Amino acid sequence: MLKTKIKELAKNIHQEVIASRRHLHQNPELSFEEENTRVYVAGKLDELGISYERMAGNGLVALLQGEKPSNQVVALRGDMDALPILETNDVPYKSQNPGVMHACGHDVHTSSLLGTAHILNQLKAKFGGTVKFIFQPAEEKLPGGASLMIAEGVLENPKPQAVIGQHVMPLIDAGKVGFRAGKYMASTDELYVTVKGKGGHGAQPQQNIDPVIITAHILTALQQVVSRFADPKSPSVLSFGKVIANGATNVIPNEVYLEGTFRTMDENWRQEAHVRMKQMAEGMAESMGATCDFEIRKGYPFLINEEKLTANVRAFAEDYLGKENVLDLDLWMAAEDFAYYSQVADACFYRLGTRNEARGIVSSVHTPTFDVDESSLEVSTGLMAYLALKQLGN
Repeated sequence: MLKTKIKELAKNIHQEVIASRRHLHQNPELSFEEENTRVYVAGKLDELGISYERMAGNGLVALLQGEKPSNQVVALRGDMDALPILETNDVPYKSQNPGVMHACGHDVHTSSLLGTAHILNQLKAKFGGTVKFIFQPAEEKLPGGASLMIAEGVLENPKPQAVIGQHVMPLIDAGKVGFRAGKYMASTDELYVTVKGKGGHGAQPQQNIDPVIITAHILTALQQVVSRFADPKSPSVLSFGKVIANGATNVIPNEVYLEGTFRTMDENWRQEAHVRMKQMAEGMAESMGATCDFEIRKGYPFLINEEKLTANVRAFAEDYLGKENVLDLDLWMAAEDFAYYSQVADACFYRLGTRNEARGIVSSVHTPTFDVDESSLEVSTGLMAYLALKQLGN
């Protein structure tokens, strides 16, 4: 039975996948700098005899064709880059690159995809269709490696009928996975704003154009973009996490600098909001005698899981893991560049549980104490192999 065989193979290679994950965790590389990671992945594919080509800098795309006749194609994606975070875990596989850490689980995604390739390579005589393995760079940094790989043709020659990705989730216990059909994750835009006035002595405000007060008005007013212009049924988030007014107790500065993020799940509203935010901030600054430079760096689109594909993949996961181990996910206002695949192809992005409270493995992603229960690597490799073959009609 296919399921039994895949579980057996996943168990057999579990320690090998753990070793790969630990190697990658010890040797993290930032977005667009994943050269050693690429070389490592290529070496593993060479060992398996799986052909591949390089694209988008440090990205790789590999093809494995089953020996039974079929023209079906499924793509599986794993991202490879790390984050600029100093790891504080005291573990044998701690990052050896100070200030760089696999704090988002991309080491898990890459090692798991290699494990899935290993499993499917051993089963190629038993299935029909083609599996495309996408080892993607630069998920964490604009413009996103997914957009670059798509532009270079990763979804062509052959064109997949479905793209499937998985991502660690420390809110879910190891051994479980989570799905959500339809809209799942938000678009993300970066906001860089400078309000310019005229600084001077804090005791003589009448001689100045105070950018601090003007910025306070702008910050408050901009929240109306979400509260009064957005459709309440469509989630939107506008947050500013950096405000720099480099004056003093009695010094009004010449300018105030802000950085923020805007997120939503509607592309039409996203474009409208960009216009409204810029007009509101610039107009308010001008009405008070100041100027405002409002830069919007457009980021990833929103991520949508195609309904029929996701229903099928979820059913396959329930068959593989048991219904009790497949959970419903809520909307998630974080962003992922897997969204680019979902905008141009039928896609399904699901969550892999990595939590183990008994062992203290509970930290969120993007924190210096993030880690995973490595038992999840047996699930991640076997499940993705099973999903791929079932999606191909085997």
